[in-house]
Amino acid sequence: MPNPQRFAALQAIQRRRPVATAAIAPFGELWASDVFTLDTMKEALPGRIFKSVQRTIREGGKLDLSVANAVADAMKTWATSRGALYYAHVFYPLTNSTAEKHDGFISPKSDGRVITEFTGKLLVQGEPDGSSFPNGGIRSTFEARGYTAWDIT
Repeated sequence: MPNPQRFAALQAIQRRRPVATAAIAPFGELWASDVFTLDTMKEALPGRIFKSVQRTIREGGKLDLSVANAVADAMKTWATSRGALYYAHVFYPLTNSTAEKHDGFISPKSDGRVITEFTGKLLVQGEPDGSSFPNGGIRSTFEARGYTAWDIT
């Protein structure tokens, strides 16, 4: 015996008309559109700062803190202009998986106000766990011994 619900569903499908959809952007416009690339950095940084970043990428070495501060400020300005409120340090613990520590660009002040900040120190080296957060975290500081670092390459 035929199933009336099945036939009704098939008839509804046959009566459907295509719905107009928005045009999809070319792949090249979508890929890495929310990544602070060297091209983005070049547009956002003063020339001498960008050249210093390029030199560090080419030759290795430590990124000068004044350069890191300029890069961090440019990253924060770029990211918040795109709606970002938080950033994450992605790291690779010894568990064969990845992990992330999320922080906000917003820093509360003692008088109740908040400011947005992201410094070169936070960019260059972060702490992936909460072991030295004010609440003590889940383990003692001496057991943590982990930091994140910006891979400038």
